[in-house]
Amino acid sequence: AALHANDLPEARRLLAWHLVSRDTGGLSAAEVAGAAAESLAENLSDSVVAPLLAYRVGGLPLAALYRYANTADALWGYRTPDLEWPGKVAARADDLLNLAPARLSAACALLATPLLGLDGRAAWRAWRSGRRATTSPNAGHPMSVFAGALGVRLDKRGVYVLNPEGRAPGASDLRAARRLAHLTLILATLCLMLPRPPACPARRARP
Repeated sequence: AALHANDLPEARRLLAWHLVSRDTGGLSAAEVAGAAAESLAENLSDSVVAPLLAYRVGGLPLAALYRYANTADALWGYRTPDLEWPGKVAARADDLLNLAPARLSAACALLATPLLGLDGRAAWRAWRSGRRATTSPNAGHPMSVFAGALGVRLDKRGVYVLNPEGRAPGASDLRAARRLAHLTLILATLCLMLPRPPACPARRARP
């Protein structure tokens, strides 16, 4: 809303308050829009799809364990001396628990892209080239698909560039990103609601 109103200082403030830990003071309007789209894609996987998948696999205990690890990573996962070892443990646990959810989110986003009239081929190309571009082993999967689907370049200064041939993102792209996130979540939820395959009957031992 702040970007649509051309209120860049307020957009920077809201971005820093709600979504990202990076310094937003010198970000352009395109960088603010890009950071918001990145956060939407990553948090769709981390905060929604991942706990649903954990619950599907291991019920409430695994879902609670996942949320604990994810929250600990958000609070401790910074390279500061006093949090070095707790942060490393939390970050590694979060990386491990997000391996499957990030890829499920990316796959569902790829399926959702053409259904919304977006560029499925560009999303596929961006995913193939950008899925390993981030420092996280997981974040690049959904973020790169979103970048390609929206046709935008997502650039975190000095860290990574996703879909480098894309155009600069704007406020209108965030509405398209929200639609893509909604349909991605619907598809992921439907996948997680599929019945489990029946267990193979145990063979009787020969006398």
